[in-house]
Amino acid sequence: MDPKDLKYNPTHEWVGIVEDCGEKIAVVGITDFALEQLTDLVYMALPDVGKQVRAGEEFGEVESVKAVSPLYSPVDGEVVAVHSELVDNLERLGTDPFGEGWIMKVRLSSSANLDGLLDRDAYLKQCSEAH
Repeated sequence: MDPKDLKYNPTHEWVGIVEDCGEKIAVVGITDFALEQLTDLVYMALPDVGKQVRAGEEFGEVESVKAVSPLYSPVDGEVVAVHSELVDNLERLGTDPFGEGWIMKVRLSSSANLDGLLDRDAYLKQCSEAH
């Protein structure tokens, strides 16, 4: 996915929308900026398929040698897929955060949450101000 076409949570999760059999599916991952801050990932907890997630609520966590960081859903809906291979291949997050680094796919129950998310420029501005 092209980072310019994604929407971003202020908490460093990204979301891209794809069509699958006429349904809107949100593909969710964490950003390159977050991965640079975390470094040396050692563990990731993923949600179960079928779980209902809500925008702004925790759906999993990622742990580095520095800290444990919760992951927050940018959208409302039902988890229809998780990238379970990531758990044993955490380096994929860093090598391809916007492609092979996707974490979960969510069947949207509403697309209203997307309007409150940041575009790439606004997200990068937030990141630069955090330093």
